[in-house]
Amino acid sequence: MRSRSNRRRPRGFTLMEVLLVLAILIILFATVTVGYRQIQKNAQKDLARTQVGAFESAVDMYALNVGTVPTTQQGLQALIEMPSELKNPAKWQGPYLKKQTPLDPWDNEYQYEALQGDQFRIWSMGPDQASGSEDDIANIQ
Repeated sequence: MRSRSNRRRPRGFTLMEVLLVLAILIILFATVTVGYRQIQKNAQKDLARTQVGAFESAVDMYALNVGTVPTTQQGLQALIEMPSELKNPAKWQGPYLKKQTPLDPWDNEYQYEALQGDQFRIWSMGPDQASGSEDDIANIQ
């Protein structure tokens, strides 16, 4: 006959083991979260670059047809609707964009400025949502 002290009781996890597993899970979660946020920031910047490039191509097509880039006042809207002040409306072959101009990934409108000659600048204010800062995403800096 065996005594009760010789029997093995089912053993659970100690408090130290549970805390160690919990600490490991927290570290893994924090690492994944930081990595995900960085991937998301990079994806937003890539999307803004892609959209600026699409606008740039549309402005180039507009300039080929009309003979000049849209004015700053006409902006990107000139790619969707024919501006009323065009010298020769028959040259406008738009719309040059299929849809309304989307907002940038940070929910702001893209900015447009006509420069000298056929030069123009299209930009997103970037994550800080302030124009003229280092994180602006533009076709020209």
